[in-house]
Amino acid sequence: MTITIIMDQYGDKSNGTTATAMHLAATMREHGHTVRIVTSMEGVEEENVYVVPKRTFPLVMKFIRSQGMEFGKPDESILIDAIRGADLVHFYLPFKLEKVGKQIADKLGVASTAAFHVQPENITSSVKCGKIKPLNDAIYRGFKSFYNRFSHIHCPSKMLADILDTHGYTAHKHVISNGFNDFFHKVESVRPKEFEGKYVITMSGRLSREKRQDLIIEAAASSKYRDNIRLVFCGRGPWEKKLKKLAEKLLPEGSQPVFKFCSQEELRDVICYSDLYVHASDAEIEAISCMEAFACGLVPVISDSPTTATKQFALDERNLFRAGDAESLRDKIDYFIEHPEEKDELSAKYIEYSQRYRVENCVLEMEKMFETVISENSEKRREKADAV
Repeated sequence: MTITIIMDQYGDKSNGTTATAMHLAATMREHGHTVRIVTSMEGVEEENVYVVPKRTFPLVMKFIRSQGMEFGKPDESILIDAIRGADLVHFYLPFKLEKVGKQIADKLGVASTAAFHVQPENITSSVKCGKIKPLNDAIYRGFKSFYNRFSHIHCPSKMLADILDTHGYTAHKHVISNGFNDFFHKVESVRPKEFEGKYVITMSGRLSREKRQDLIIEAAASSKYRDNIRLVFCGRGPWEKKLKKLAEKLLPEGSQPVFKFCSQEELRDVICYSDLYVHASDAEIEAISCMEAFACGLVPVISDSPTTATKQFALDERNLFRAGDAESLRDKIDYFIEHPEEKDELSAKYIEYSQRYRVENCVLEMEKMFETVISENSEKRREKADAV
């Protein structure tokens, strides 16, 4: 197959959705497929990359980029070159670049699919409106005009597919995990001297309001083991300064969190020398970062928020805490500190459980979806030809 992937910020490795798209592209190339990329990011060191200009919004660009976003300006000649002759076009986002790309794909008779990766709560939380359901519902309605132009869309979790059903999204929804990179597996990792004798708790992901790293700080501060806990936040984002101020206020001077944006190699090292992983997010479509952690045997404690699919990874109640409740999270942390043998048993179970989410297995499912849509498109084109 020849597949064209269209995504505004493809190549920005700090963005979780980009990481997903890059894993898909790399694995499909390994399977012998030709992959073309349309992006607004310069310097992507891959084959068949088509770069469109960036769209700029002068008054809000700083805010947009703080959220890990870029927007591509549709260039029809570039899009036509990238789409013509492809078997299928796969869209990751519902913005202007993708809308024009969909129009061109339809005109050229090229099959197309879309993935749903922008959860409205991620947008509204950044402007302190994440809990306003009518606003989130309005964004779902706004996205629907794009997604209902497809017969098949990819949903990384069943939770998301169910939400889209309730909002009247008509496409067939393929529930397929994005999967984690096989690079993430348990390895020997040397713990830095500053963490010797400490209980290290890690969370990776963007530092933003809806991810709720503040709950982890509050939970550690109220723990009976507060002087022995060290937190590591792997990521960057607009909430970093706020989190640092909160930690300075609540945690002892010698127990301040470490904030670091990690390479893939550094992240695996951090995971493998950590004692516990916490995923506190209120809103999440899937959370590859949590999969990466438990694939390395790091036991997770996950928010049970109704708008996070990450709770599907809880093997039992020990792995869940009440959403938004720092005391509930503290109790789970203290429990695992006091029951290391149970944590070791769960670690082994999680390594085995993780195998179903290997990116290789997930890409095979994506390929089946692509083949189905290509076949259906070919039949439609034959029917049109026969009608003429």
